[in-house]
Amino acid sequence: MSSSRRRRKEGPLARVARWFGQGLLVFVPTVGTLWTVWLVLSWLDSLIGIGIPGLGLVLTLALILVTGFVASNVAGQAVIGVLERGIAHLPVVSVLYSSIKDLLGAFVGDKKSFDRPAMVAVDASGLVKVFGFVTCDRFDDPRLAGHVAVYLPQAYNFAGNVIVVPRERVEFVDADPAQFMAFVVSGGVSAMHGARTVMDMSTIGGTRASQTSIR
Repeated sequence: MSSSRRRRKEGPLARVARWFGQGLLVFVPTVGTLWTVWLVLSWLDSLIGIGIPGLGLVLTLALILVTGFVASNVAGQAVIGVLERGIAHLPVVSVLYSSIKDLLGAFVGDKKSFDRPAMVAVDASGLVKVFGFVTCDRFDDPRLAGHVAVYLPQAYNFAGNVIVVPRERVEFVDADPAQFMAFVVSGGVSAMHGARTVMDMSTIGGTRASQTSIR
């Protein structure tokens, strides 16, 4: 039975319940996003102390751009290098700084880490697979020769796991990284269009011999 015929046969309560569910799907994400943005803008404005809405955001963006400009030239890189070496001598601060920097560097900059979506076989038969991102394909430890590091995001969470597996158990997925991450974090609810899995993974980043579509 088609969805249109089922809707014609549903009772008033079922119709109201369906409308309510559809309303939740639109209302909650929209309001949640706007509320979060409002909180961030209010916090930034409170730091400035001037009653002009949005001024905190504008000044923050300007400061980020200026910092990026300074960091892009030789003199700025030298200054930042001195600051980072000083931070490296502070036990707790150095860990916090490096963690935040590495996390941001995984998404922006020239050395992105989450730009190689992949599938990993986690059982002996190779039938059960999990989605993740290959973040490291070379280890100095000879015991890990032929292994790669794969980050496994958790659905509806900002946490994740990193596993080290044999290279041959990883299949790269030719998909948009942003769509791939949204698909995993949403528990498979978010659509992932046009993704293709690479079947021949004898070498990381090598020739893609054959591909099959992921539906």
